Amino acid sequence: MTTTHFAETVVLGSRVITMAEPDVAPDAATGIAVAGGRVVAIGDADSLEACIGPGTTVIDLPDATILPGFVDSHIHPVFGLALTRGADLSGCRDLAEIQRRLRAEVADLDDDDWLLGWGLDPNAFEGTEVTNRILDEIAPGRPAFIRLFDAHAALASSRALEIAGCRGDEQFTDGSRVVTDDRGRPTGYLLELQAMAIVEPFVPEFSFEERVDGLYDVLLHMARAGFTGGQVQDLAPGTIELLRAIEQTRDLPIRLRMSPWFEPGTAVGEVDRLAELQGTAGRRWIVGGVKLMIDGTVDNGTAWLHEPDCLGESTKSLWLDPEQYRAALTELDRRGIPTTTHAIGDAGIDFVVRAIAGLPHRNATHRVEHIETMTDAALELFASSGITASMQPTHCTLFTKADGSDNWSTRLGEERAGRGFRMGDLVRAGVPLALGSDWPVAPSDAVGILADARLRRPHDDPDATPVTPDQALSASDALRGFTTRPFTTIGQQGGVLEVGSVADVTVLDRDPLTADAEELGRATVLLTLVDGRIVAGDASEARAMAESTRR
Repeated sequence: MTTTHFAETVVLGSRVITMAEPDVAPDAATGIAVAGGRVVAIGDADSLEACIGPGTTVIDLPDATILPGFVDSHIHPVFGLALTRGADLSGCRDLAEIQRRLRAEVADLDDDDWLLGWGLDPNAFEGTEVTNRILDEIAPGRPAFIRLFDAHAALASSRALEIAGCRGDEQFTDGSRVVTDDRGRPTGYLLELQAMAIVEPFVPEFSFEERVDGLYDVLLHMARAGFTGGQVQDLAPGTIELLRAIEQTRDLPIRLRMSPWFEPGTAVGEVDRLAELQGTAGRRWIVGGVKLMIDGTVDNGTAWLHEPDCLGESTKSLWLDPEQYRAALTELDRRGIPTTTHAIGDAGIDFVVRAIAGLPHRNATHRVEHIETMTDAALELFASSGITASMQPTHCTLFTKADGSDNWSTRLGEERAGRGFRMGDLVRAGVPLALGSDWPVAPSDAVGILADARLRRPHDDPDATPVTPDQALSASDALRGFTTRPFTTIGQQGGVLEVGSVADVTVLDRDPLTADAEELGRATVLLTLVDGRIVAGDASEARAMAESTRR
């Protein structure tokens, strides 16, 4: 190794995993040197001595594993500010627990406040109808708006529906729906974005300053979880203004790539506006690609299945005319704009992969998100047509059960549930697979997601039975899903530590390639570096250590 300048920071551990292909294995190197936001050297402690000068900070973390920075391929941080307000109902197993948490929330409200909540899993209704009766009983006469865990549905109290003027006969330009009873009266169950948008404008908003601070805190939480970057599958209203406000006084804790939505039912001319947004950027954020959706979710009966679910639902695309999706995709590809498409049901996935495979000229990379229940025909097209994939392992491990008793599995039935979350099949077929959380739908927890991808059950519940364990990922394939694959699946290069690469680094207290999966789920993120600067982890302890070892 030759260097003409001293490093700003040297991080030493017990091993470096560079993620250099074709072999993913711990390298002989035990440390890296960083200067100017780039990796300037990789080697053992002796070879890195040449990089250390009077101003170099040396951080020595025995037994630590140094890795390329993890990237969450699917997050919604700005939407998440609104999606995570009020009572946290995630993890509620039954109606009694929902009632307890909502009553505790009501006790802290003023008379005019809305009752808000998030993370509600329909499994907690214990097989009964999902309606606003529980809200009206707990908070009679109070406006209430509770978001379901998948962010594709909400419950509004009778008072909230009255304030919003919701009648139950609303028509939408996509597959959204206001659920009504046998008399045509709205039950409070609002399915998909346009239906929820009836009530959302009446919910009190955060101030701009609260949103700025809230967004920074969300991103800092992700950095502390080991992420150095996130692929945002939206461009929520006001996002650019929020990011610019943060960067007036500080750097973002992680990098962001944001893909604005092409909403179902929108005319193909919308491509002009989305194309103009491409490349809009700040120091650590950029607008890139476009996000589309072909369907909704299995749990709410808005996925697109070849055959109806057990309730007779999930039979249609969110696009009233699915061919409009094909037209939008074709125009985006013609302009070289990469896309990601939300596709959950087997019919929706089949339609999307056929549309991508049928593009007259492939001018961009096209990735499919979620892929919850997939046919063999779709798998073959993924492999033969160069289509890439993004999935969220914890959507399987947190929201489904091996015995099929959960809402998702019950709706689909044994055969379709058995084709669920086929991560292993995709990887074995040679399809590049990126991993993510879909925060706030599931926790942004890097080591937990890696562990669950290998276990096919919650890593912190050893008594749980794995869900279709043959679809588990190997340690190396899971690690690729957080390092190299978030880049290759969108047509870019990255996720590797090498001389000259951006110094985005995640440091763990154990080796994710050799640690037992349950043990990995308990790993600690020691440091997260972006541009070679410590942004999170056990930063105070690391800095103290750095001061004590400053050369």
